[in-house]
Amino acid sequence: MELRQLEYFVAVAEERNFTRAAERVHISQSGVSAQIRQLERDLGTELFDRSARGVTLTAAGEAALTHARAALAAAEAIGQAVGEVAEVLRGRLTVGMVTGCTLTPLFDALAAFHRTHPGVELSLVEGHSLQLLDAVRSGTVDVALVGTATASPEGLEALPVVAERLVVAVPPSHPLARRKRVTLRGVCEHPLVCMPPGTGLRAVFDRACAARNLRPSVTLQASAPEAVADLAARGLAVAVLSASTVGTDGERLVARTIDDAEDLAYLTLAWRPSPSPATRTLLHHARPAFA
Repeated sequence: MELRQLEYFVAVAEERNFTRAAERVHISQSGVSAQIRQLERDLGTELFDRSARGVTLTAAGEAALTHARAALAAAEAIGQAVGEVAEVLRGRLTVGMVTGCTLTPLFDALAAFHRTHPGVELSLVEGHSLQLLDAVRSGTVDVALVGTATASPEGLEALPVVAERLVVAVPPSHPLARRKRVTLRGVCEHPLVCMPPGTGLRAVFDRACAARNLRPSVTLQASAPEAVADLAARGLAVAVLSASTVGTDGERLVARTIDDAEDLAYLTLAWRPSPSPATRTLLHHARPAFA
């Protein structure tokens, strides 16, 4: 059993496709297939069910996947630990970012990290917050910038970088723009445009409504806050956002804090306990960037 075989096995398991796995590890599909077959012979069992509809893990493959990831992580940690002693970081660092986010301090931290440690291969992936948190926990993402309903996601270390109240955003002519006090019940009297389920902001809003037995009518959803705000500015629905995501165009939108939605929506950097040397170094760059 070789590490490269485990790498190919994990790639096929995650991609659920031999062709995409081969592109990911930069060898031919036949090469991946041959190495997987050899691994299966060494283990004495098939790791994949291969059918015309796709590739799925067998029970044995499911059992092997966690250990294969752990073995690859351990091998990478050895190389990084040696490199750290030599003051040279190598390997890979996968950073997750919630869809539609353009937080400049994160990009500044990535640029500073890349300048000082060009030997580390950086990858940036987008997704919904829940997806990214699961990826951090499973080890496929090293650190992620996510929207959360709490300051510290369960089982992870975290650095909250933004904490804000929920607001509604409406055109200046909308009735809510003329109210001195906006409540959740008043908000729920209107069609709404929100971030989709799986985002931190939506989780805070849904939880606040559920606590008051309110059932909001979310008629439109968009993953990017800018799109949510733009739909509201066009009069299609009332937007539920956090203060910083509304923007500063007072001619198009008026923001009103929702008085009885007191829980904060967080934008948080999250990573596993006992992070890799590369993750620790990125966090070293990120902390002052977000200060």
